[in-house]
Amino acid sequence: MSLLCRCAIGVAAAALLAAAWQPALADPAAGPRYADGAATFQANCVVCHGHGGLGQPSLAPPLTGYPARYIASADGRRQLAMTVLDGMYGDVVVDRKHYNFKMPDFSRLSDDTLAAVLNYVVFDLAPLPPAAAPMSAAEIAAERASPASGEAVRQHRAALLPSLGL
Repeated sequence: MSLLCRCAIGVAAAALLAAAWQPALADPAAGPRYADGAATFQANCVVCHGHGGLGQPSLAPPLTGYPARYIASADGRRQLAMTVLDGMYGDVVVDRKHYNFKMPDFSRLSDDTLAAVLNYVVFDLAPLPPAAAPMSAAEIAAERASPASGEAVRQHRAALLPSLGL
């Protein structure tokens, strides 16, 4: 194989790798609607959930589908707040794949910050953003008043999924 051919392959591979590290925004041309949430995601969530929320096999599930389905119901919105505030652990199934992980709690972050990151995940990373109101800091604060264990968060999720058709 010639040097020119090897260079072309190397450049193509580098371009593919760089593209994989970009957020999978619902509308990439517009950029994220929730830029503060995107920054928080990059600083706290990307290490497990991957760039663009695509997940990492055997580590953490993708965030590009389920969270957007949660936002349309009161219990789903509660699940989103519980997950970031209290963390979650144990076996979960997403798109027929099992993940047995321990997501840490992020209760150290402010209500405004957690609402922004959830809105980034739901409205910027989802393939089809739902017609629903964004999460508010008040919703996060209300859930913060009733802390739960990571196991209780997982159990709440399991009870919620059938009502969402998942």
